[in-house]
Amino acid sequence: MTKYTKKIAFANIPLNPDRDVALYQQLYDGLREAILTGHLRAKTRLPSTRTLAKELNISRNTVMNAFEQLLMEGYLEGKVGSGTYVAQTLPDELLHTSFAKEKTKNITQKNSGLSKRGQMIASIPVSVAQRYRMSLDNDSPTPFQNGLPAYDEFPFRMWTKMVANCWSNLPRKIFGYGASGGYKPLREAIANHLATTRAVKCSPEQVIIVSGSQQALDLTARLLLDPGDHVWVEDPCYMGAYNALQAAGAKIIPVPVDNEGIDVSQGIIKSSQARLVYVTPSHQFPLGMAMSLARRVALLEWAKSSNAWIVEDDYDSDFRYVGRPIAALQGLDSEGRVIYMGTFSKVLSPTLRLGYLVVPTSLADAFTSAKALSDRHSPQVEQIVLTDFIVEGHFSQHIRRMRALYSERQQALIEAAKQYASGLLTVNANETGMHVIGWLPDGSDDVAISKKLISKQIIAYPLSMYSIEAKQKPGLVLGYAGFSSEDIFLAMKKLALVLENI
Repeated sequence: MTKYTKKIAFANIPLNPDRDVALYQQLYDGLREAILTGHLRAKTRLPSTRTLAKELNISRNTVMNAFEQLLMEGYLEGKVGSGTYVAQTLPDELLHTSFAKEKTKNITQKNSGLSKRGQMIASIPVSVAQRYRMSLDNDSPTPFQNGLPAYDEFPFRMWTKMVANCWSNLPRKIFGYGASGGYKPLREAIANHLATTRAVKCSPEQVIIVSGSQQALDLTARLLLDPGDHVWVEDPCYMGAYNALQAAGAKIIPVPVDNEGIDVSQGIIKSSQARLVYVTPSHQFPLGMAMSLARRVALLEWAKSSNAWIVEDDYDSDFRYVGRPIAALQGLDSEGRVIYMGTFSKVLSPTLRLGYLVVPTSLADAFTSAKALSDRHSPQVEQIVLTDFIVEGHFSQHIRRMRALYSERQQALIEAAKQYASGLLTVNANETGMHVIGWLPDGSDDVAISKKLISKQIIAYPLSMYSIEAKQKPGLVLGYAGFSSEDIFLAMKKLALVLENI
């Protein structure tokens, strides 16, 4: 059966990595057309994702993305312990060959009015989270969703009071357009905070206020990259960064990580003249290690010799539970090669839509202009309130409270896993952050398990979904910061039941 499907359906699917369409989308289109035109018949068993990836000389992650989309749309169906098959029953209208051909033609022409860049952007899945949340009945925070702060501990009373005070004393000039680089007192407050807590070296003029880390990535990619430029990314990596860089037309160079962080020597072997590298040195996402000093020095030396840029994403390093937070890579940079980015989404709330970039002085004017062209400036009132929140000491106090709380919630997760999932899931403590990895037994299908958990109203993203080429042990990314100890124990009990019945 595998030989039949390979011969009929796969050998003729055109896959071209130089096209402005993601490889997973090309494979999805080819498989969908083969199903609609009858080249892949109902009940046909497909090769495993690993086998097909090897046959087509592409990454397994690419195949899994294509399969997942086809499964969600009903073209494929999975059978536990048996494999993946072409669906026995397709939507009625697709059974008519003439309609199927027209439908395929329409799909091909769907984005014909877009530019090449527009077509590429439209083909990129926004995030792992969005793809999975489509199956949920509500948008409420759901264990073990990653990246969510403790909404229940947000300082609502203090924040509401400060917002009311801001509106009561708001100068009329604030109702006009603000500075594109951000509210000056906020830039000063952030510069002071970063110097004290993260050993970041900067002036307020180097701080650019943005609407969250995703805009920071988008501006950086559009300003510093031309289509086709090589970019190193950690493998596995944060897919929001991967998508932003891909949308800019970059050629992604996945570089493996080990217990010291990104392997600079491997990056040089794969692409010595890369234009930019994206890293999470203080707390690698998603695996959790910190980049060693030797690797930091090697990365800075390579960037200097190659005239390359380093994007340092410092997304959750305020929450370190052992010792002081690790100093930022930016503080070691003497050549102005590091663009440092942070966000208030993880510390306070994603609804604020406020983040910041610290850029070399030589780039400050360019980033300010790019911000102005993107959305003129971030919301003024929120910037003013946040400034007061920082200057009056509430921000540092909130971080200290959350650091203690998240440490307790991580320990609750570890204890819950031992109590309910011993032998099924291994969870080890992490010194930093808002998530841990739940390691599954060898041979487990973390994607299938993650999908099963969604039906139980549990979000635990599969580790494999963050990998590009790297072969990871199967695991689940478990966020704990946004959930009470009681919620964590209840969710772990349900998770363990699912694992027992896989």
